[in-house]
Amino acid sequence: MSLGMREALIVLIALVALYMLFVVLRMRHLRRQQVSPPQQEPAPALAAEAGDTDESGPAAPDDEAAPEPDRDDAPLHLGREVLRSGLEQELAQLRDEVDAVRGELAALRADMHHELASLRACQTVSPIYGDAMQLAVSGYDAAAIAERCGIARAEADLVVALAKSQER
Repeated sequence: MSLGMREALIVLIALVALYMLFVVLRMRHLRRQQVSPPQQEPAPALAAEAGDTDESGPAAPDDEAAPEPDRDDAPLHLGREVLRSGLEQELAQLRDEVDAVRGELAALRADMHHELASLRACQTVSPIYGDAMQLAVSGYDAAAIAERCGIARAEADLVVALAKSQER
């Protein structure tokens, strides 16, 4: 039995789906624990005071209905600060990456303009001098260029000088 790429991909997708299901169930379990904290019994002193004011029986304290602000606000505030600092770090990293990409783009643009200028310079010369320039860039001497292209030796010297100046 041989497994191909298709079967391996299906198995991988199934494993990811099972993992996601596990994470969702775990999150639901944690949320249930967080929503329903264990109820605390009122202190005996509070029960005695409540019994003194109400003859019919012990009164239910109002503190059980309202959550304690100190206990709930601290993790929420801390979570927000952690989230904010994480987002600020990510934003700074993204800005650095954008600056780097802009620098690379500027360098590529400068290279493109340089290549375009040299291309335009090659297009404005006659074909004979274009061939002579290619020979000069290839490393031929002035005598060989003059002989192959049918131009004067002085012109071939000028083409060789231009090719050397462009190399610099």
